[in-house]
Amino acid sequence: MNIARRILLGILLAGLASIAPPAVAQSNDLLVFAAASLKNALDDATAQWTRDTGKKVTISYGASSALAKQIESGAPAQMFISADLDWMNYLSDKKLIKPETRTNLLGNRIVLVAPKVSTVSLSIAPGFPLAQALAGGKLSMANTDAVPAGKYGKAALEKLGVWPSVENNVVQAMDVRAALQFVARKEAPLGIVYQTDATAEPSVKIVATFPDDTHPPIVYPIALTSTATNPDADAFLSYLRSVAARPAFEKQGFSVLGTGGQS
Repeated sequence: MNIARRILLGILLAGLASIAPPAVAQSNDLLVFAAASLKNALDDATAQWTRDTGKKVTISYGASSALAKQIESGAPAQMFISADLDWMNYLSDKKLIKPETRTNLLGNRIVLVAPKVSTVSLSIAPGFPLAQALAGGKLSMANTDAVPAGKYGKAALEKLGVWPSVENNVVQAMDVRAALQFVARKEAPLGIVYQTDATAEPSVKIVATFPDDTHPPIVYPIALTSTATNPDADAFLSYLRSVAARPAFEKQGFSVLGTGGQS
């Protein structure tokens, strides 16, 4: 399948994601909605929780925007972990989370990636030659209007003054993991993803890391939803914020934040 058809498929899937039902949990399982970029780390943390407690957790991963909209539409998630503050604020404004349970859990960085075999070399600085490095190819990003990774990436490129030179060459994927796969499959010569995603994918390499001052701080907030009734929800929330879960997140490259978003 060529890249144009894959782009079309990605757009169609993105549309379906906004209306698709969440992952189905067993009646006694705790259902968590979490940003796609958390998959490796949260899977590891959850597996440890299950080994320690015998309790089951079902996790539905996707773009924070799509998951928040599903919660707004009545999806039975007990917990939400967003890849940015905006979508947690969105649910908070609609009184769809329990504000006393909200905290900033993790931090991340965004990076420029290329296929593992690429010889591209770039240093990120104001006006850096990103368009020339693409050489007519596509820049893979998550949706720049709604998905946190895409919004962070666009903000950085705008701050650096290079967005106008590449905006017509951007492939916008439904979430950051989909953006990563365009690069991993060599269908896009470069992409912008989270550092943690790049670390988890052996088929790509990090070309350069975007300076923190080029985009808003990357913060992953966590909270229980306003309809959370599962008796294990509070305990799992406490576990994810505890020292016991920290290695699973740090292994994937996340920075673990304390209350108030401080390291």
